[in-house]
Amino acid sequence: MSSSGEYALESRLLKTGSERLALLGKHADALMQAYTRDEVPLESLSDSALRKLLAARILWRPDEQSGVKLAPKVRELIADMLADETRRHVNADVAETLELIRALVHSYREARSRGEHWRLEQQLMRLRQEVDDLNGRFADAIDSLWQRLNSDFGFVSQLNDKIRENDRAQKQIARLLDGLALIDFDELIELVGSDGSLRKLLISQLQQQLSQHYTGLREVQRRLIELMARFRKQQARSRLISGMAAFMREHPGFVPGNYARRSEVPGLVNQAAPLSAAAAPALDRNLDSRLLADLLHQLPQPRHTTQTVEAAAPAQAQESSLAAARQQALKQDVEHFYLSVIDQPQAEPISALEYLRESPLEWPDEIWLFQVISEYQGLPRSDQKAFRLKQQESQASQFNHLRLIHDVELQLAV
Repeated sequence: MSSSGEYALESRLLKTGSERLALLGKHADALMQAYTRDEVPLESLSDSALRKLLAARILWRPDEQSGVKLAPKVRELIADMLADETRRHVNADVAETLELIRALVHSYREARSRGEHWRLEQQLMRLRQEVDDLNGRFADAIDSLWQRLNSDFGFVSQLNDKIRENDRAQKQIARLLDGLALIDFDELIELVGSDGSLRKLLISQLQQQLSQHYTGLREVQRRLIELMARFRKQQARSRLISGMAAFMREHPGFVPGNYARRSEVPGLVNQAAPLSAAAAPALDRNLDSRLLADLLHQLPQPRHTTQTVEAAAPAQAQESSLAAARQQALKQDVEHFYLSVIDQPQAEPISALEYLRESPLEWPDEIWLFQVISEYQGLPRSDQKAFRLKQQESQASQFNHLRLIHDVELQLAV
């Protein structure tokens, strides 16, 4: 890199750093409020200030549903300056972050069992911050890879240095993929249990964000592979040209021979593949019709072996067709149940399970109830008003608010 390029890069870094530090000092109150809370108070920031802070990566928005939050590196910087060990990260190890998330989940569940609501909210806020920090580190790493692709490769003048930069970026992608692979959602599902807040935070939102990280890494990797192929092609051409130039310096009187007039062409030059002439019958020419008919008669006749009727095996129905037929039979039986409700003279409620036991049908209870409810929900609104569907349900347990359906009663609306 030339001295002018180094000076331009240094001046750009100084200007950008000064602007970032000025933004930190200008909006210090709003940033400290964001540090103590979970989100940034947007009422204290103008639209232009918010755009500048987002562009400077001091603030970031994990997704469209969540609010604006402090970037993980800015939160760690504030924690280092305040000696706040509870929020300061010693390293960016994904495994250690997952261990901290597990510990916070256990503390959250203990606070919920003891009824300590203030501690419950505190642990939930720390969980949100840890998950945001984890996603933020992956997002910053992917953004750093794009910055390297768009800037670092351009400032490297030597082709071998570009190839080494590409190799470093590929290794960083491999490390990021290894870190993402440590997040086991089966373990997280078992860890959070039936708590709705934890499942939304650690399952649905985290899975959606990790899917975005995987997509970003695939795009970066595709771009790196494309650049590596281009660099290798340029490297091969530059080596050929440099080798030819060195040969010409050693042999200044060399004159290429006329290989077209030589009887024996070197194998390095004679690389052309043989041409195969394309041919097709001209059916519109009457002169060739007799020749084509003779060639057609000379074709060998296919020999088909005869098969007796006894040896032929019966056709086996595919599993998909059998499943579709079984589903259609279940749907028809449920429709007959609805017709029996309509034919009831007193319009009294009819139990779905009692109807199933009294009829010769052999459907399982759960499948039967599920189809009865699905048939009702699939009706138009005007037809649903003609029926009354009552579910006999109960709570699973004292600590589990899951509702269990035991039976369904259906009657006509009078």
